Amino acid sequence: MNTGAGGGFIGRPLPRFEDARLVRGAGQFTDDFRYPNQAFAAFVRSPHAHARIVKIDATSAQAAPGILAVLTGADYLADGYTGIAHAALPTDAVNPRSPAFQYPADKPPFDQPQLPLAVDRVRHVGEPVALVIAETAALARDAADLVHVDYAVQHAVADIGEALQPGAPSVWDAVPDNVALDGEHGERTATQAALHAAEIVVGHEFRSQRIANAQMEPRSAIGVYTPETDSFLMVAGSQGVSRQHSALAATLHVPLERVRVISPDVGGGFGPRSYLQAEQVVVVWAARRVGRPVRWTSTRAEAFLGDHQGRDSMATLRLGLDHTGRIHALAADCVYNLGAHTVGGYVPIANFSRILSSIYAIPHAFVRMRGVLTHTGCTGPFRGAGRPEAMFMLERLLDMAAERTGIDRVELRRRNLIRHDQLPYSTPLGLIYDSGDFVHNMQNALDLADWSSFPQRRAEAQARGRYAGIGMANYVEAPVGAPHERVKATVLSSGAVELVAGTQSTGQGHETSFAQVAADQLGVTPQQVRLITGDTRVVTSGGGTHSDRSMRLAGTLIVDACGQIRERSRQVAANLLEVAPEDLVYQNAGWSAAGTDRRVSLFEAARTDEISAEATFTGRIPAHPTGCAVCEVEVDSETGAITLSRYTAVDDVGQPINPLILHGQVAGGIAQGIGQALSEHTRYEPGSGQLLTSSFLDYAIPRASGVPDFLLELTEDPTPGNPLRVKGGGEAGITPCLAAVVNALVDALRPLGIRHLEMPVTSARIRAAIAQAQDGAPEAIASS
Repeated sequence: MNTGAGGGFIGRPLPRFEDARLVRGAGQFTDDFRYPNQAFAAFVRSPHAHARIVKIDATSAQAAPGILAVLTGADYLADGYTGIAHAALPTDAVNPRSPAFQYPADKPPFDQPQLPLAVDRVRHVGEPVALVIAETAALARDAADLVHVDYAVQHAVADIGEALQPGAPSVWDAVPDNVALDGEHGERTATQAALHAAEIVVGHEFRSQRIANAQMEPRSAIGVYTPETDSFLMVAGSQGVSRQHSALAATLHVPLERVRVISPDVGGGFGPRSYLQAEQVVVVWAARRVGRPVRWTSTRAEAFLGDHQGRDSMATLRLGLDHTGRIHALAADCVYNLGAHTVGGYVPIANFSRILSSIYAIPHAFVRMRGVLTHTGCTGPFRGAGRPEAMFMLERLLDMAAERTGIDRVELRRRNLIRHDQLPYSTPLGLIYDSGDFVHNMQNALDLADWSSFPQRRAEAQARGRYAGIGMANYVEAPVGAPHERVKATVLSSGAVELVAGTQSTGQGHETSFAQVAADQLGVTPQQVRLITGDTRVVTSGGGTHSDRSMRLAGTLIVDACGQIRERSRQVAANLLEVAPEDLVYQNAGWSAAGTDRRVSLFEAARTDEISAEATFTGRIPAHPTGCAVCEVEVDSETGAITLSRYTAVDDVGQPINPLILHGQVAGGIAQGIGQALSEHTRYEPGSGQLLTSSFLDYAIPRASGVPDFLLELTEDPTPGNPLRVKGGGEAGITPCLAAVVNALVDALRPLGIRHLEMPVTSARIRAAIAQAQDGAPEAIASS
């Protein structure tokens, strides 16, 4: 965006400013904070998925060396505190008055505040039951083992299907059937009629398995209480301090001004760190109880047990077409596993329901959505939050439809893509696309991937005893997120511009990209811009970082605030130069009197008068990132080993503020998508609810050696929705990846008669598929 202020920094691939600090080890994460006289905490966690707490005996633990206190949920309630109200329902998605989303009046969505320490019953393995506070972390951990909890163990339901069975144990008494949400989105009657009239109906039941949130930085929290002011401080990495601030104050029943939240450097977010979490509340409360700062840092084993997890859904999709391949209707019955608490599990459900029809001109669509409670860890938003699942299921179904109709995979999609001349386009699920050249994006990706010459590469692989396959997936997103943001800009006489923003970087490079926007608006260099986030002493409001919202909202407000800065500095400069404000010209970070060499810089003006501006926004700034991914694979015919040989992506994320950062975001998302497609799976034992994948020994995240070089290209069909034309790039990589990878693998094994593979598509699953295909039962692999 060119304001005439100078610069031209938007669009430059500047290396991230923050990287120098981080690679030197000079970053400051939560566990780096130290406070005088601090104490250490360890949690006693339930070994059972479902049990009644009969008695907690802390006698031995309290007698252990260095122990300051052992606290339970009964102590917490006795102090007058309540559960965490997560506000799990997306306010603009779950609305009984909205024609787009409806649920029965007699069964509103269940949303139970979460007690940070279980009191009467535990509902998943790893749920916190008590807290031990000691002089050292080792002493706290040792004493935690001495706390004896008498449990009355009960049967647990860990799987969606098991939880829906008649007579299954209820996770919460208020939800006897375990269905916490049952809603509809779209046109039920019209869709059913169109499916009934369709010449061809293709259907399939898909699973999107549960995955762990394997952040680089384990969760950590520090609580500090100041009795003189009856005030609380919490230090904890998060995706935005404002949400933590308001939720913590509400939970502790104190005014906002008596709570301060600091979020320093954060080593990964991906969605779960948007929410105030049980351990954070407990250490803050504990600090008041013992009169000392209390700190806790999760072990990796605790992370697998207690971190919010992602995905875990199943859906039956049906697609109605005519013999030419034109789609007439799409219906889905989708069920999500919420886990034991409704922290944020409704968010993926809402996103799935809105985005399912994607970028195809489908006249009728209907989605039934259910959220089911189980005796497992909580699920919630994880990078993409419902969008990757929706694209995976629809794009897999399109490949199945292509085979059923005999129409080429690419051609079937091309016949149904929304054309550019149809924009703005209203989808049957309530979205309006204002931009996006969907046909061009797909063709561009196919050309870059050299799709047309793949048969030659397949033949070469076959000669080497390997199966080769190629797959593609189109995608679109609907970024939503918290509908509020704030930016404050201040010109400092020292020669810097200070930005305060309500977003929080968890690795996205805000210090660099936000500075590029401000630099272009004010004619300064990006190095002169200082970004301040993560401290409620200065960040008074904001929505945080998630759902592709940071640059779209904060960037818009930076433009607004900098525009105010220019106008306010104009008047100051006019007074200093003794000329009329309209006779001044702004360039190179200063005002010049027209036709003269007299000039006042922005920073000189700030020495004589305070120059600052604030911009806030409450509402939605719609945008729809879109694109296409193509994946090429080879499979060893004997071992089932998978090699990703090529991966190509074309992404329209709007105007690239910093292409280098955007490419990094896309690549990171692809790596996470590859992990889910090929190896990652959080598994619980049926009946007991025991976590079977509790460490990196049995939970397989992708390694660098298994990820190919990516061919990535950015494109743009401009959106008029915001001044920077930003759509969002944080989820672009992962959203089409699951479908592109699995489509390629199925294509590789299609000559054997294999029609579908469930994620994660491991080498063992490949070997089983090949063996069953050779035995004449290729379809059996779909449920293995």
